[in-house]
Amino acid sequence: MSTATIETTRRHVAPSAPAIAPGIAPTAPREATGGVGLVRRQLAHFDFTGAAAGEPGAPFALELGGALDRLTLAYETYGTLNAARDNAVLLIHALTGDAHAAGRHAPDDGKPGWWDPLIGPGRPLDTDRYWVICINALGGCAGSTGPCSADPATGQPYGGRFPLVTVGDLVEAQRLLLDHLGVRRLAAVLGGSLGGMQALEWAVRYPGIVARAGVIAATGRLGPQGIALNEIGRRAIMLDPRWRGGDYAPGEGPSEGLALARMVGTVTYHSQESLSLRFGRRPASRPTPYPPFGGTFDVEGYLHHQGAALVARFDAHSYLRQTRAMDLYDVADGRESERAALARVRARILALGIRSDWLFPPAEVRALAEGLAAAGAHATYRELDSPHGHDAFLKEWDLLAPVLDEFLA
Repeated sequence: MSTATIETTRRHVAPSAPAIAPGIAPTAPREATGGVGLVRRQLAHFDFTGAAAGEPGAPFALELGGALDRLTLAYETYGTLNAARDNAVLLIHALTGDAHAAGRHAPDDGKPGWWDPLIGPGRPLDTDRYWVICINALGGCAGSTGPCSADPATGQPYGGRFPLVTVGDLVEAQRLLLDHLGVRRLAAVLGGSLGGMQALEWAVRYPGIVARAGVIAATGRLGPQGIALNEIGRRAIMLDPRWRGGDYAPGEGPSEGLALARMVGTVTYHSQESLSLRFGRRPASRPTPYPPFGGTFDVEGYLHHQGAALVARFDAHSYLRQTRAMDLYDVADGRESERAALARVRARILALGIRSDWLFPPAEVRALAEGLAAAGAHATYRELDSPHGHDAFLKEWDLLAPVLDEFLA
């Protein structure tokens, strides 16, 4: 039989076409409301060693092969789960994110959670109304079981032996934790980018559980340009001499390759507009780790900074697996067709595009909403009129707030 424990640590419609509102414009700043204050990371430990494959409580099987006898999931919660256990909102982070979505881990913590302005009393994700939960992805490196975790069979980090994960695996791990916590129904599941793919999969895979799903800057599959750029990042990692075939000690991995992968990824999260507005062709305002080669531009220093920042908090094996999960996802996989997959959806869907996003272009997000509506779902398309590219869903608070207020009303 499987067992699970919870640990707390301080470290921390059927319309024929979708409703279209292609130009969500900036609004006046929202009235200041309270956030969630100090928060803590929690860990749920699942032990499946008492059951064989195919039996109840069997090891956590992965879609592309392999299984985990033990599984830990890191998460944070904000608000209170109600007596009916149906007011939960699952918030899903993007590629290199983590479970720290709101609040601070200590009074002197200078960095709040990644969606902090939107979570708390009186905010769109109102914690007087909702119990918000954010779970670190399976295969990540911020508390949940992943390549950096110890393999119970050897006591050593999994490293390259950790199996590939899919969007379906990420959703099943989240479902495992929500079931353990007693959640009966999700008032909403929201996610951006890779998190948005998971939000869509939740709505398709579990139509009887999800009331609303917000698919933000994401679609039912990544296009070839995104796959190509992800592959450049993975090759950069594997060509780093410190990759050592994937057999590297913690802290001694392919830092140069991972930094370069992040630099490539960072460009996809911006737009030409945002880079021009922020940097233009100005000379560097910060030092770079390499000698100047005919001078240095400010945008170059920014990319090096982003690369170094990711190396300090993320693992290369996790980066490989999370990018590949994004590449491999296709909402039609394992189903008769995309229309058949979308016809399973019973949740109200918000498909939110960003005008300047070229990783998940707004036309493709709108096409997802149209496909959902054609399949009988209650789908609404909205578009943020932002120059900040794919990353707008992590910074355009005054654009996001009214969209979420409307969707969750």
